[in-house]
Amino acid sequence: MRVLIGLTTWPIIDNPMALKIVETQRLYRQIADQLRAAIQAGEWQVGERLPAERDLAKQLGVSRPSVREALIALEVEGYVEVRTGSGVYVLQAPPRSAAASSAAPAEWGPLELIRARRVLEGEIAAIAAHAAKRKHIADMAQALDAMVADADNGVLPLQGDRDFHSAIVRACGNSVLIDTVQRFWDARRGPMFERMIDHFETPASWNAAINEHRKILSAIRLHDADQARAAMHEHMDRSHTRFNVSWRLTKRSKETSQ
Repeated sequence: MRVLIGLTTWPIIDNPMALKIVETQRLYRQIADQLRAAIQAGEWQVGERLPAERDLAKQLGVSRPSVREALIALEVEGYVEVRTGSGVYVLQAPPRSAAASSAAPAEWGPLELIRARRVLEGEIAAIAAHAAKRKHIADMAQALDAMVADADNGVLPLQGDRDFHSAIVRACGNSVLIDTVQRFWDARRGPMFERMIDHFETPASWNAAINEHRKILSAIRLHDADQARAAMHEHMDRSHTRFNVSWRLTKRSKETSQ
């Protein structure tokens, strides 16, 4: 059936349910889809090691961090295994239902998230340096003390870390910024980010992060906006680097070598 619109006739779709909403995929998901399809087609056999990240990135025309996110996604789904000190290996394909339940197509990539946080939280730290009151600074200091206490007790100081950054954004007095930063932190609870933490966060990395937090707090206490921004940028850059080191330098690799 066709209908006249202006001088042109257009078909009327009798079954609108045949059309599906077009979703924009995250880059790492597109990479993961290609790698998964190659594994399923037998490009790499079970037990075979995948090419190095830099080689995959070159073949696909993407960055190494995007490839890393894709490999982490495939590990969460059960298609590959990261073997510390060696590389990434193909596993026996998981049951279709298990793979589907493990997939997280809407999850933000952890490395991409850190880059976004760098942009926004750098400016938030600068604003907080101007706007922070005594109570805000006291909240930041309390959160930092909690991080130190947890780290000293061998506990991942995740809550103190969140409280520290939350105290900074609250000092800005902007509800949109507060909600946005809370979304950043909620994203850290996803399976990909948790797998990144499992691979790369160590007591040494957390001690380094605590020192970076001290620099941020010091700049805010001095009401030095430029220094606060620079300290936050340094923190995010170093966090990105910690999540992007060689697989041979992962936490499990270090534990195995001891």
